[in-house]
Order: sequence, then structure tokens, then C-alpha cells
Amino acid sequence: MALHLLSLSLILLGTLQMQAEGFTPKLITVLTLRRVPVQRVFQNEQFQGKWYVLGLAGNGFNKEKHSKMKMFTATYELNEDNSYNVTSTVASDENCSQWTKIFIPNLRLSQFNLSNIAGYIGVQKYTPQVVTTNYNQFAILQFKNVYNNQEYIKVNLYGRTKELPTVLRKIFINFAKSLGLTDDNIIFTVPTDECTDK
Repeated sequence: MALHLLSLSLILLGTLQMQAEGFTPKLITVLTLRRVPVQRVFQNEQFQGKWYVLGLAGNGFNKEKHSKMKMFTATYELNEDNSYNVTSTVASDENCSQWTKIFIPNLRLSQFNLSNIAGYIGVQKYTPQVVTTNYNQFAILQFKNVYNNQEYIKVNLYGRTKELPTVLRKIFINFAKSLGLTDDNIIFTVPTDECTDK
């Protein structure tokens, strides 16, 4: 965990230094995934299982509009070909909605592509990557999505429990801001028992 926190800290220090020198990072839409660090040694067996989505950040999020979003889960089931079936379970109205996507390994370690992308109307690219994880407590993932020629960046903070330690909250905020996102683009989900204990 210390190594992962160190790599994130170095990113944040570099960002602060650029800002101190008067350099403003370019808009998030021009940031390539290759510039974002990934989990160097990725243990796909250890990553599988249920994750609670504790925080979300992205250029498609607005704190005013999304601040009451309920916590939901993402369950990663490893397949023999090292792809994952990723099932999201979300509380909607009085029901629990579930949908499954398949993430297939990319050439870059801990980076994936959405399988059967042609089946998702308007989606031209969907690339998730694991930025950092210690497997048994937390994970930070970044998603790049190109939808109808518009580029979206999303960052998810996963936890194995519903608890959100203050230090993890701060790391997530700092990482999101290092990508050019603002406080208005960062939300934390509202803990709930609805659909998350299934």
C-alpha cells in the first residue's frame, strides 16, 4: 500500500509544482491514459470480488446534480481468459438494477477494453484501468469513454467495505484534481443498504 500511495503522492507533487510555476494543466479531454500511472504488478485474482463504489469524479459529474447518488456495487468475476464480467448493482426507485459488462485485457498492464463495444450505441471507446489498489481495502480506477465523439473521463474510488477513511478521501480528491477535475466534479456516494448487500 505504501508503494501505491508513494506513486500517487509523486503525481500530486508534480502537479503542485507545475501550478506553482504558473503552468495550468490542459483540459482533461486531451489527457491520455498513458500519462496516468497504473498498478505496476496487477494480481487479477486478488482484484476480483465485490467492491463498493465510494466516490466518483469526472467531467460528466456535477456535485449539485449528483450529490445524493446512492452507493452501489461493482462485482468483478475473473474468467479463464483473464477478462472480467463486471456486474453493477444499483438502487433505482424501489428495485435493484443490475447490468454486466465484460472487460477484456489490454496490452498495457491493468488496463482493459470494453468487449462487444459495437453493442453499445454511440460508444466509440471505453477503457478502464486500475491506477492503484491494495486489493483488500481500496482501489482507484480511471475510465476513458468516447461517446458520440465526446470524451469523458471518470475516476472511481472502490472500497471492500462501506467505510471511507479520511486519508483515502483526500488521496482520491487530490488524484482527481491532478487530472484537471474540480471540486464540482467530485462526489461521494451516500451509504445505503439498498441493493448493496445482495
